[in-house]
Amino acid sequence: MGDQTIELITNVGIFIGILTVTVLTAYLVNRFFKRLIHQSTEFMQNDPTNYLFFRHAITAMIYIVGISIAIFVMPNLRALASSLLAGAGILAVAIGFASQQALSNIISGLFIVIFRPFRINDRVSLRDMVGIIEDITLRHTVIRDFENRRIIIPNAVISDDVIINASISDERICRRMDFGISYDSDLKLAKSIIRDEIANHPLSIDGRTDIQIEMGEDVVPVRVLSLGDSSVNLRGWAWANSAAEAFLLECDLYESVKLRFDKEGIEIPFPHRTIVQKVPKSKS
Repeated sequence: MGDQTIELITNVGIFIGILTVTVLTAYLVNRFFKRLIHQSTEFMQNDPTNYLFFRHAITAMIYIVGISIAIFVMPNLRALASSLLAGAGILAVAIGFASQQALSNIISGLFIVIFRPFRINDRVSLRDMVGIIEDITLRHTVIRDFENRRIIIPNAVISDDVIINASISDERICRRMDFGISYDSDLKLAKSIIRDEIANHPLSIDGRTDIQIEMGEDVVPVRVLSLGDSSVNLRGWAWANSAAEAFLLECDLYESVKLRFDKEGIEIPFPHRTIVQKVPKSKS
């Protein structure tokens, strides 16, 4: 066996060894960050957004460094890399055009982590999509909707769009509950029913500020919103601790208020249509 063959086998062994160490190191780093994220969110209630982003960034750097070292070890691959670098000007222009969007996504992801318009586990609304932020990678943001589907949005797109964040500072949600009653129904009784049902629901909270409490405003305000064509339109304001609880609160209240209206004789009107049939005049 010649010296060149032995050298080639040695280089291949080193190449495979470096790649193996690279993959193993990336695996261990991923495992470390997963454990760190679990402990920080489960026990210390910390925001895992930074940990997740840096986990992706460090893993990418490990692969880049490991593969670069592996290429440098192999003479043939090193020669190929040198040949590519000889045309670095043209290559840089080509890579620059090809990687504009990728670089934009990475920078946008970094800005998202720094300025935090949303975080992991935040409930957000974007265009016609509503869901929970599940992950922020170097390239995209993953949103889990309420049908358990994953929506993959490039960071550059989501950072330039208008986002409604229900969890960014104050997670409390105010639901505006609208009801219509007939003009013949008892208005004061209907307002009392709406107020009682909202106040007595276990998920309902007092959403008043300190100033509103000092001024003696109602815990559950109920107002006449408008006088419609066939109904008096009422609105009650119901507060809950989170968007998820607010959804359950809203569903329960529409049902309980309807049942109370039926019991107390409060009519919820529905559209009526009067049809007039004209009788053609008989020809004499």
